[in-house]
Amino acid sequence: MKSLFKAAVFAAAFGFAASAAQAQDVVRIGTEGAYPPFNYIDENGELVGFDVDIANALCDAAGYECEFVVQDWDGIIPGLLAEKYDAIIASMSITAERAEVVDFTNKYYSTPAKFIKDKGVDLTIPEDVAAANDILSGMKVGVQRATIHENFIRDNFPDVEVVVYATQDEANLDLANGRVDLVMADSVALKEGFLVTDDGAGFEFVGPDYDDPRWHGDGAGIAIRKGEQDLVDGFNAAIEQIRADGTYQAIQDKYFDFNVYGN
Repeated sequence: MKSLFKAAVFAAAFGFAASAAQAQDVVRIGTEGAYPPFNYIDENGELVGFDVDIANALCDAAGYECEFVVQDWDGIIPGLLAEKYDAIIASMSITAERAEVVDFTNKYYSTPAKFIKDKGVDLTIPEDVAAANDILSGMKVGVQRATIHENFIRDNFPDVEVVVYATQDEANLDLANGRVDLVMADSVALKEGFLVTDDGAGFEFVGPDYDDPRWHGDGAGIAIRKGEQDLVDGFNAAIEQIRADGTYQAIQDKYFDFNVYGN
């Protein structure tokens, strides 16, 4: 009985999503295109990555016709509010601060943040943040501008010098060239977008995972303008569907060898 009830609720929700899609033929998806392996431009000039594959799967499940719009990260929420696109699927963490200006769907993945350093540097970062701040005092830490990682470092590591970059690749490049001592970002973006590359071969993770909801949010969700609940509901129903029918697992396995969705 419980499973039949769940099926009926899901069918009703998905039917609602489909009718919403009919009223909105095209859904424009804003993404950064500079955050491998989640969203980036490949050697053929194509927009690819986990976010892109998930977005396409969600659009198929919801019956939306989707178009992608590439937007620099520090202007991605203003672009949504200016109606340059209808939703953001770009590894955006669901935070209370952002939820004041946009609505979010449920999460579609969740991974912690970490520091990376040169393997030749003898450095241990303890779990206690105050103790870690003392150890890192005076060091330069690179972060991408307007991210949860910038906010976390500024709020919790007052004695480090924060160096901000327009893209994660720029931060990684400056670490490789010795212009900063550490970089903080999403652990998967650092591993797959830098540590496994030739440029990242001499670098490694250091310190604990960071996933405090006060700064790191409740996973990555889809941002949508306030008041567009039909679109939120449509994407939420689609997230449930691709999780249930194996589509999500297939996309995850294409990029990762672990559970990127989280608990």
